[in-house]
Order: sequence, then structure tokens, then C-alpha cells
Amino acid sequence: MKKLLPSFYLNPDVVEVAKQLLGKYLCTDFGEGLTIGKIVETEAYCGATDKACHAHFKRTRRNSIMFARGGVAYVYLCYGVHHLFNVVTNQEGLADAVLIRGIEPIEGIELMLKRRGFSHLAHSLTAGPGAMSKALGITTDYYGTDLCGNKIWIADEGIAIPENQIIASPRVGVAYAEEDALLPWRFRIKGNPWSSKAK
Repeated sequence: MKKLLPSFYLNPDVVEVAKQLLGKYLCTDFGEGLTIGKIVETEAYCGATDKACHAHFKRTRRNSIMFARGGVAYVYLCYGVHHLFNVVTNQEGLADAVLIRGIEPIEGIELMLKRRGFSHLAHSLTAGPGAMSKALGITTDYYGTDLCGNKIWIADEGIAIPENQIIASPRVGVAYAEEDALLPWRFRIKGNPWSSKAK
């Protein structure tokens, strides 16, 4: 599998990127071993227009990396417990990002089980952004990590998921975003059992 080129992350259409990431492979190697998961669920966030986006209203210490040139990691802590991994996209200053919500475990499954305290493979191992990040070893320590480096990267086997195999629905947990909460910017691979179950 080849790493995605830096140019992939500069696409100005974050919704398109969120769809294109489906079927790609999220890989991590922090010295414990290689873990790989096929991306099966994403959510798009647009800094310029989207009230659900962390960077929509103002730049803060937490969201500052979202304003970087696309191709770095935005990892933040949710409810003080869950580390959520986002792919920063678009040009510097525009603050778009794609939240990775679920992966299908492919390689390094024993290490994923150990990190999650699981005794056997189950849907809940990597379904949902917090579970997924923990299984892959991603924490806020990797905030700003270059996604073309050797710690966190995304690889491609050249397979695009057809539009008719992508389920689009509203994003999870963004009711505060008023009309933008209804945007169908959550994307899942149709029929894949590894996506999260939130409505």
C-alpha cells in the first residue's frame, strides 16, 4: 500500500475528502508494532461555513492546528476521556478537517485488543472515534503529526468506494450547530459492520 501524497490533503472540498477517505487504510506505528485499519466511517467539518466545526467561530489554542496546511493530525480530548483523531485538509488558514469515526481492523489486531483490554475481536473494538483512536494508540500526544511521516499515515490500494455504496447522514453529537446539525456529512460504507451505530 502506498501512502497518500501530500496533495491529497489539499483538496478544498472537505466533503469530497471525507468520502474519498472511505476504503483507505489508517496506519500507526509508535514503536509497539504496526496497526492498520480500513476507514469505514468519516465526518466532514468546514471551518468557513459550518457551525459544528471547532474552528468556525474563532481560533483557539486547541483548534490552532486546524489552520495548518492539510496533511496533519488534529487530535482532541472529548469529555476528558476520548482522544478523537481528525485529518486536517485544505490550504493553510482554512481550517477544514475530517473526523475518522470507525475502522475495520486489518493488521496488528492483537495489539489493538491489548490497548482496548479486549479478549476477543468484536465490533466495539474500533467502532466510534474514541474506541478507534485507543485501538490504534492515537492520543493528543500526536497533535500536529505529519500524516506523510512514519507514526500516523494513510495508505491507499487504489480502490474508490462508489457513490451508491456510501451512506450519507447527519453527523453525531452536533445538535448545538443549529441548521448545520442537519448537514448529511457523516459517511459510511454501506453494509460494512465496523461503523458505529449512532443514529
